[in-house]
Amino acid sequence: MALNPQVTNLIIILGMMQVSKKIPFDDPQVLLGVRILYIVTNLVIAGVYLYLQNKINAKKDLTTLKYVEPPPMGSADEPKLITTTVHSYDNQQLRALWKSQLMGVGMMGVMHLYFKYTNPLLIQSIIPLKGAFEGNLVKIHLFGQPAIGDLKRPWKAAGGLMGMGGQGEPKADKKSIEQAERAGSGGVKEE
Repeated sequence: MALNPQVTNLIIILGMMQVSKKIPFDDPQVLLGVRILYIVTNLVIAGVYLYLQNKINAKKDLTTLKYVEPPPMGSADEPKLITTTVHSYDNQQLRALWKSQLMGVGMMGVMHLYFKYTNPLLIQSIIPLKGAFEGNLVKIHLFGQPAIGDLKRPWKAAGGLMGMGGQGEPKADKKSIEQAERAGSGGVKEE
C-alpha cells in the first residue's frame, strides 16, 4: 500500500527539520552548497515542465472534454459546464503548475534573502521536486501511463491541508453534464 503524498511530505519535512538542525548553515561553503541544491532542483523542475509543454504541444490532442466544474466552497454559484479539449486542459494544468512553482520560489526568495531563513532551503529542495514527479501531467506525458482511472481527465483538485480542498471535484459523468446544460450554466468553451 502506497502512502498518501501529504503523509510522505509531512514525514520528509519532519525528517529534514531534524537533519537541518545538524547542518552548519553559518559556514559559507555549506550555505552555498544548499543554495546551489535549491537552484538545481528548481532548474530540474523547470526542465520537466518545459519538456511537458513540448510533449503536450506535439501531441495536440483535440479530443473534446466536457465536465462540470463545481463552484468554490461557500459560494452560492451554480456548477459551471466546461467544454474544452484535452490539449487545452493539459496546457491549463501546466500553467497552474508553473504558477505554483514560481510562487514557491518567490516566497522562498523572500524568506531566505529578506528574513535570512536558511533551513527551509533544504526542505524546499526536496518537496517541490517530489511533487513535480507525482503530478498527473508527468505521469501521463513523461512516464507514459494511460489516462485511465485516477489519471482520467478532469482531475480532482489537489487537496489542501489534510486533503480539504477549496472546492469539490469536477464531474464528467453524463448525468451531471446534461443537468448543467439544462440549467443553462455553461457551454463555456475554453481555448
